Amino acid sequence: MRYMLFIYPGESYEGQTEPSVEDVGAMSRFNEELTKAGVLLSLDGLHPASEGARVTFSGGGSSTVTDGPFTEAKELVGGYWIIQAKSKEEAVEWATRVPAGAGDMVEVRRVYEMSDFSPEVQAAGELSEVPPGQTFAE
Repeated sequence: MRYMLFIYPGESYEGQTEPSVEDVGAMSRFNEELTKAGVLLSLDGLHPASEGARVTFSGGGSSTVTDGPFTEAKELVGGYWIIQAKSKEEAVEWATRVPAGAGDMVEVRRVYEMSDFSPEVQAAGELSEVPPGQTFAE
């Protein structure tokens, strides 16, 4: 099973424009541990919400774009890992090892797989298994 671990930076990072050398070193060692254990599938850190945007859909094909920062800044994802784990308990065990600071939070969520759905939904999903051809501007 695949699990996604989201990290929400807490008060230990407020006002920082970049992480400290010590924080990056600790996170790199944790990422190496995940890699050596053979559970790491993907990971990335994210730029601050002030550089992002949110798209809110109101139905009927209309949407509204809001540039960051967002009002609930304390609940914004700072990065993520996707890991392969045998159970939620194993994924949570990995999450407890994240070198996090005061107020940081790591959320553990299982990633959907097509086998989680009914045969009808799986059949509908087969239409999407081959991505459409890409076009490139020249």
